[in-house]
Amino acid sequence: MSLTQRAADPAALRRKRARERWCTLGFLSPWLVGFSVFFGYPLLATVYFSFMHYNQIEPPTFVGLRNWAYVLTQMPLFGPALWNTVWLVVVMVALRVAFGLGVGLLVTKIKAGVGFFRTAFYIPYLAPPVAATVAFVFLLNPGTGPVNGLLARIGIHAPNWFNDPAWAKPSLVLLSLWGIGDLMVIFMAALLDVPREQYEAAELDGAGPLSRFRYVTWPNITPIVMFAVVTGVVQTMQYYTQALVAGKLASGVTIGPGSQIQPGYPDHSTLTVPQLVWSLGFQNFNTGAACVLSLVLFALAMAVTTLLMRKRAGLLAAED
Repeated sequence: MSLTQRAADPAALRRKRARERWCTLGFLSPWLVGFSVFFGYPLLATVYFSFMHYNQIEPPTFVGLRNWAYVLTQMPLFGPALWNTVWLVVVMVALRVAFGLGVGLLVTKIKAGVGFFRTAFYIPYLAPPVAATVAFVFLLNPGTGPVNGLLARIGIHAPNWFNDPAWAKPSLVLLSLWGIGDLMVIFMAALLDVPREQYEAAELDGAGPLSRFRYVTWPNITPIVMFAVVTGVVQTMQYYTQALVAGKLASGVTIGPGSQIQPGYPDHSTLTVPQLVWSLGFQNFNTGAACVLSLVLFALAMAVTTLLMRKRAGLLAAED
């Protein structure tokens, strides 16, 4: 059989396409296995247990929408936890992106000692979250912290920081701004990648610093800004460790064997949805309600991410 006849043979074409499909699946298999084990199965199990009464000891029993009704209408801490999470997403993400971009602009403009400043801004990001939170709670301690002592010397009435419900979340934002090194590196790379020819053309047209930033820098770094916003939203939706550790240390409660931490100190001002999921699932053994909260958080994160991506797509369409 000639090559032309073999190419035209339907059976040979089917075998060739089948080999190509199996080859493609072979290359995709590591991702497919990882997706199925670490995302697909946990998501399906979460949906399943959200309709069950399950205390992790006895077999699960079907209860219908009872867990959903309890979480959405009867749980007193759901509202404060959701509000704190949304507040942190809006305020913390916005300030981190703005501060990271500002630090990136500053570092790229420095002529002398740029290596020192890059290192100084990046090192705090490498600190473990628990250690960084412990250090911040010590620095901002209203009674013995050096920050309040310094402010008192210059005549400023310092707040109670993590011990004040009105200042607890802003204190967490300050902690996040201290570890801004990751965004600084990302924005610094994006800023250095902006073509110098565009800056030179803008200067020849008489554009000032603000105009060059608006019409040259910003359009070139917009995809990186969107990346920082989306990843920041997803990470802040999962905000857990810093808020829990800060509340525990600020409360002054000593944790011993068998004791439990009540998250959200002071007055549930630092309580986030992930902390509530942990408290329900591993302190109260109410797995069904914890799964409902997880699904609500997942849906909220997906909705916000989709909205941001659609907004970005609309801006690109308008530019075209």
